[in-house]
This record gives sequence, structure tokens and C-alpha cells, in this order.
Amino acid sequence: MKSLLLFLFIGMTNLLLVQAQSTIELRHAYTFESVNGLTFKTQAKLSQQTNSVYQIESAQFPLTIEITHPDYEPYLLSIPNSGKDVAITVYLLPNAQTENETVVSANKSAEKRKDVAQKIQVIRAAEIQFQQQTSMADVLANSGSVFVQKSQLGGGSPIIRGFETNKVLLVVDGIRMNNAIYRGGHLQNVLTLDQANLDRAEVLFGPGSVIYGSDAIGGVMSFQTKKPVFSTSDQLLVRSAAYMRGFSAGAGYAANAQVNVGNKRFASLTSISYSNFGDLRQGKNRSEAIGNLGYRPWYVAQVSGQDSMMINTDSSLQVGSGYKQYDLLQKLSFIQKPGVQHHLNLQLSNSGNIDRYDRLTLMSGAKPKFAEWYYGPQYRLLAAYTLELSNATKCYDNARIILAYQGIEESRMDRRFQNASLNHRIEQLDIYTLNADFMKKWGPHELRYGAEAYLNQVNSTAFAEDINTGEQTTIDTRYPDGGSSMQGAALYASHTFEVSDKLIINDGIRFSQVALQAQFIDQTFFPFPFSAIEQNHLALNGNLGLIYMPQTKLRISLNGSSAFRAPNIDDLTKVFESVPGSVIVPNPELLPEYAFNAELGLQYQFKKKSTIGVNLYQTYLTNALTVQNGTFNGADSVLYDGQMSQVLMTTNKGRAYVRGFEAFLQAQLTNNLQLSGTYNYTFGRILTDTIPYPLDHIAPAFGKLSLRYTMLHSKLKLEGFMLYSGWKRLEDYNFVGEDNFAYATADGMPSWYTLNIRANYNINNQLSIQVACENILDRNYRMFASNISAPGRNFILTLRGNF
Repeated sequence: MKSLLLFLFIGMTNLLLVQAQSTIELRHAYTFESVNGLTFKTQAKLSQQTNSVYQIESAQFPLTIEITHPDYEPYLLSIPNSGKDVAITVYLLPNAQTENETVVSANKSAEKRKDVAQKIQVIRAAEIQFQQQTSMADVLANSGSVFVQKSQLGGGSPIIRGFETNKVLLVVDGIRMNNAIYRGGHLQNVLTLDQANLDRAEVLFGPGSVIYGSDAIGGVMSFQTKKPVFSTSDQLLVRSAAYMRGFSAGAGYAANAQVNVGNKRFASLTSISYSNFGDLRQGKNRSEAIGNLGYRPWYVAQVSGQDSMMINTDSSLQVGSGYKQYDLLQKLSFIQKPGVQHHLNLQLSNSGNIDRYDRLTLMSGAKPKFAEWYYGPQYRLLAAYTLELSNATKCYDNARIILAYQGIEESRMDRRFQNASLNHRIEQLDIYTLNADFMKKWGPHELRYGAEAYLNQVNSTAFAEDINTGEQTTIDTRYPDGGSSMQGAALYASHTFEVSDKLIINDGIRFSQVALQAQFIDQTFFPFPFSAIEQNHLALNGNLGLIYMPQTKLRISLNGSSAFRAPNIDDLTKVFESVPGSVIVPNPELLPEYAFNAELGLQYQFKKKSTIGVNLYQTYLTNALTVQNGTFNGADSVLYDGQMSQVLMTTNKGRAYVRGFEAFLQAQLTNNLQLSGTYNYTFGRILTDTIPYPLDHIAPAFGKLSLRYTMLHSKLKLEGFMLYSGWKRLEDYNFVGEDNFAYATADGMPSWYTLNIRANYNINNQLSIQVACENILDRNYRMFASNISAPGRNFILTLRGNF
């Protein structure tokens, strides 16, 4: 008996020793980075020792641990009773681009991609890191599904299904970025999102007004920044990361450093980024079609205090395209008790002056038209408080309430050649938002509902400054000088019903109210026949989607939805030189535009991890807002900024349509080799009494073809890819809209393609080096509607560390 007790004692002692020294290390299968937010299902107790290592405590062997995460394939770990120390490294496979991938943008809360009828593309942090792009605009352009227009290097205006700027919605951390002065032309606001701070970007294709309200006609781009990470043990969790990147085509560099500190209840994430880009060099290999488009034979500089036209000795260097920018992020999270979390989110983005490159290339006779034309620092401040509740009640299982403030400042400065008067036009916005979103699940049903309210206050000022004497004089403001405001409120509900394993139904409804007020005080420059504008609009939107899976390999989706966009302050009140020789004037009679969309999606999995699919859609617009020829006090031309200019105004042009399709392929050729491709085609017309007229913002056919090598647990990752665009013929341009035909060739914008390669090598678990060569052939090309030529051959080098 004593021998038996002694044997059991020794056995238990050995078991405890094994438990005390047994560890599991968890890492991303391809980047080797540690993974946050894991859930463990096991009888053992796990405590986090480092960023990626967990210690096994109080376990009985053999042991089974089920490891899950919304962004990774589930992993079942079995540990036998070996009687020895256990030190296991688990590499988790991301579930990106699979039907089990988690998406958030469709209904503002996490759900499986397979449960959503609309097309959604997810770009995760690991993919953003691998791309090594200069800005978030370039990340979207590299997706192969979003077309991006550029007027200068420091910009990028995404186009989704032929809709751009104020007809697509930008959302960051659940807060709408679109504001009262988002214009119908081209916007650069996506530049203020720091790619280094993003956990993911999601692109929702097609109307999203049921969940997001006004502006979400073409789609929604939802950006989620990284969250602070808590410690799961009594030890303080400290994690840091940094990178340094160089670009040859822009003679530029970018750097980021971030640190996360957390205990069990409090966590903090701090990040700072800085970018500095020189003048952009365009490709030297010109096709016959591109001709001399984009040549930069001269630029303006001051010599002895006088504007002088200087010879550019390198006409491929686009002098006046460089810029600087810094971004800050501070996030704090606090667990009050299980199921109750508080979050503080502070974001700041600010740039230096950004030259409006296209305006600096204009001529007036034999002389430059402008000596200076630049955007002042593009400033965005976001401060948000979020309350998250995850203890289920009768009314909800999860709830999120967000109170946010955004401070925006935009400015435009221009000065004519050999003219001392520098015009300043400055816009300042204060934006207040409230979002309350709830989710309740019962049986096969999921209900998401909520409310939204926002207020935009706009202050517009303007003056002319003599650069020699400093004297200031009054000039006309871009928006009403008496101030403007725009406010909205809405209630929404969306519902998912999983009828069976083969059939899922999505439906939703939203009621919105949008109001606007604007006051014109000084009418010295433009004696408008009105002194104020007031509008109040109501809108009811809905959607109905069906997902049918007759077999495990085939998925058919059918979706119908409506959307709307209420005219904003930019639409109703702006006075601005849209293109040289044309001036846009206010139109107080504008009405909301409405969109009705029908979409069919087909997806077939022809072998494991290989899928082909297509989405066909048509969007019908009523009261479509487009820029058309107009009059001011009966005249079709007015004197503006010293030049007789044709009068344009935004009008409800009646009816228009956009139709097209998107095809994609993902083929796992071998265990390590993956082929993927996208093709996007869009066609849009304004319906008239005679011949339909081209709708502006309609990109030519475009896409991406990629061959990627990735090996599980391997240190090397390679991708060779081609980006391409079809020809945009001149007869398909809108000559009074925003297609910028003046910056195209006589035949439109020629087709183009680029060949590119990039690689990532993990030196160890902490350090990696990335290299890329874009536009290997150094081709000269220009994106449709863009006013600056694309980069030529571009070498990129990135050094990255995670500690």
C-alpha cells in the first residue's frame, strides 16, 4: 500500500512539473507574427507568458485544446501523455477569401461572409503590410477591384462601380467620414487614413444605405484600426512594432512605430507615422498612343523675388508633386467588468502643403497660368468614445454605442503667374456623431438594429494676400460666408434568416431625415437672388437578399436594394472653378437622388481552395445629380477670378443607369502556388430625350492578375502580378462632368498594364525584409480621369520589426 501511495505521489509530482514547463507558441502561418484575440476551449488553464507564448497549467494529459479566432481556420491541438516537457509551435492559417471569413461592413457587426448576399472584399493587415504602398489609396488600387483617380501624388479618389466621392461612403471604426462638403468631383480624404494602423479594410459593393444612410450608393469602404491588446495573465504585456520604407520613383520614405501595453483590465496602443515624398518620376517608355502626354518641360520658381519659367532638364520628373504627412493614433481600452468595455479612440492626420499638380501644368498663352496652386495642410482629428456591451439581455446580445467628434480643416491657395495676390480659401468643419447599434440572435434569426444622428457645422473664410507687402483683402468664399450646417437622424433594422443549410434570407429597412441650412451674407461678388438655403428631406430605403446553395460547391445570391443621397452643402452652395474656364454656381432647388439596384452573384468551388465567380449588377438612378451647363442671372458666362467662365451647376438630370459585372478567380495550383485574378467592367449613361449621354466617373475595364508563392512555415513569400486597364475612348467621356478630358489624349485615355513583383523574407520571428519592383517595364501611363502620370519603375525596400 505504501509503495502504491509513493508511486502515485511521484506520478503527480512529475505531472505538475510537466504542466509548469509546457508551453504553446501561436503565430500567423505566413508572417510569423503573434496572433491576438484567440479563444481556447480546453479543460486546462492557460496563462500568457509573452506576446505569443502560453503556458499550460493544471492540465491532465492527454490534453485537447480547440483554438479559434474569427480571422483564422480553427485548430485542434492534441498533446499526448508523453511524460516530458511540451514546447509546441502552432501556425494558424488565415481564412481570408473563404466563406468562413468574418466581415463587419455589411451590418456593422461580425458575421460570416457566407451569410451576406452582397459582394464584400476584405483587405487584412497582413496583406496591407505585404503590398508596401505609399497610401491607403494605393492599397485600394492594388486590390484589383477598386479604381483610383489621382489629381496629385498626395491624393487618390476611389471609384466603385462607376460611383465616386460623395456617392460612395467612407467609414472608420464605425464612424462616417463623409461630411457636408464632400464634393462630386475627386476627393483625397482617404489619404488621411494611416495604413500602418489598420487591422482591416472592407469594401462593400453596391448600395449600403439601409445600414449607413445617405451617400452609400456605389458602395461602402469600411476601415477598422487596430485595437489595444489586453494581457491574459498577471504579467504586463508589452508589444512593439516598427518599419522603415523607401520608394525610388518618388524619392520618398515612410516610417512607423507603435507600442501596445496591457494588463488584464487596461490596454493602450500608441502609433506614429511619418511620410516624406519627393517629386514623382513617370515612366520613360512611351507608347505611340500616349505620345507626349504628361511631359513636364518647365516649372515655375521665384528668381530674385520674381516668378520665372524654368526649364526642367528631366521632363519625366513631375516637379511639384511631392508632399509630407504625419499620422498619430492613441487608443485606450478598459474592462469595467466582464461584458462591459470602454474605449477611447484618438486619431490625428496632418499633411504639409500639397501642390495641385494638374493646375501647375496649365498654360495661359505662352506663359504658365499659375505660379502657385496648392492645398494647405489637410487636417483631420477624430476623438471617439465607445461603450461595448456583450452580456446578453432580452433586447440584445451585443451592443455598441459611439460618441464621436471630428475636426476637419481644408484650404486652397492659388496665385496667378507674375501676380502678387495669393488667394486663400479655408474651410473648417466640426462634426458630431452618435451611433447606437444592437444585435440579437434567436434560433435561425439574427436581428441588427440601431439609430444614428449627426451634425456638421461648416465655416468658410477667404482672403487675398499680397506676397510682397502682406496686405490682405476680401475675396469670395467657397461656401456661404454666413455659415452652414447639415444634420441627419435615422433608425434602421436588418435581419438574417437561415431558413436551412441551403437558403439564407437578408432583409432590412431604414428611415432617414436630412436637413440643411446655409446663409449668404456678403453678396458683393455674386448677387444671388436668394440669401439663404434651407432643405429638409426624408428617405425610406430597403433591401432584400437571397442566398441559395444547392450544393456545397455552388453559391447563388440575388440582391435588390435602394439607396439615396441628400444634396449636401457642396452640392447646393459651392462657387468654384471646376475646370479652367468653367465655374460652378449654387442651385438651391436640388432634390435627393435615389438609386435602385439589382444584383446576381454566382460562385463555384471547383476544387479545394479554388473558386470562380461573377457578379452582375444594374443600378438605376432617379433625380441623378450631375454637373450641367447653367446660367447665372440669365447669363451663361460670368467673370470669375479674372477670367470669363462658362456657368455650370449641379442639377437633377432625371434618369441614369450603371450596369456591369465583376469576375474573379482564385485557384490553388499547388500547395504553395496560388493564381488569382479580377476583371471589372462598368457602363453608365444619362438618359435624355434623344441619345443617352455618358455618365461621368465610369472607369474603363480594369483588374489584376496575380501568381503568389506561399509556403506554410516558410520564411519566403513571393508575388508576381499585373495591373491593367482598358482604353477609355473620348466618345465615352462626359465633357461637362468630372472625367477631365483636358488631361487625356485626343483619343481618350490609352489602355495600359504593368508587370510587378514583390517579396517578403522573415529573417526570424521578429525581423523581416521586404522588397518590390513595380512597373518593371518602366511604362508611361495615366489612370483614367487622373491629372498626373503614374509612377515609372519603382523599387521599394522595407525593414520591419515586431518585438
